[in-house]
Amino acid sequence: MIPVSQTQVAVTDMGYVVLLRSQADKRTLPIFIGAPEAQSIAFVLEKVEAPRPLTHDLFKNMLDNVECRMKRIEISELRENTFYARIVLEKDGMETAIDARPSDAIALSLRCHAPILIAEQVMDAAGVEISAGAISGEGVAEPVKKLSVQEDIQKRLEQAIREERYEDAARLRDELKKITHSN
Repeated sequence: MIPVSQTQVAVTDMGYVVLLRSQADKRTLPIFIGAPEAQSIAFVLEKVEAPRPLTHDLFKNMLDNVECRMKRIEISELRENTFYARIVLEKDGMETAIDARPSDAIALSLRCHAPILIAEQVMDAAGVEISAGAISGEGVAEPVKKLSVQEDIQKRLEQAIREERYEDAARLRDELKKITHSN
């Protein structure tokens, strides 16, 4: 298993992607994820506190309350262009692994400060070399840029208005106001 040294969320012309940079070499594993998961991961990376617990916060709180520790997550397989992950938990000295979507496992691992590991065969199959500048968002020529939580919410708000989903738009507007007023 290859440990991850850096996690970043980016937006490309194809959607949101989480970038997991290997500690072992210069490869990065890009995994495309949905907007809610991207937002959840970005909240942790940007140290934004939601006014109420998000789903991943709730799950972490539950683990804490039952005194169960997240030991690590493993991006374990790539089958038919779909990534698979496991969350490895420990309670009373016993380990158990739970299947999870990589995006959920990553969002939870960042909250629990648990290591992220990538199976070597997964990195071999899907890892790419991305310059350090592209990962940090500096001098990026390709369509990858650092995802701002506020930009993400604004983009989703505009889409909700275009699609006439006004209840979602109102919720997103309120979320955007809370974030801008907390900065």
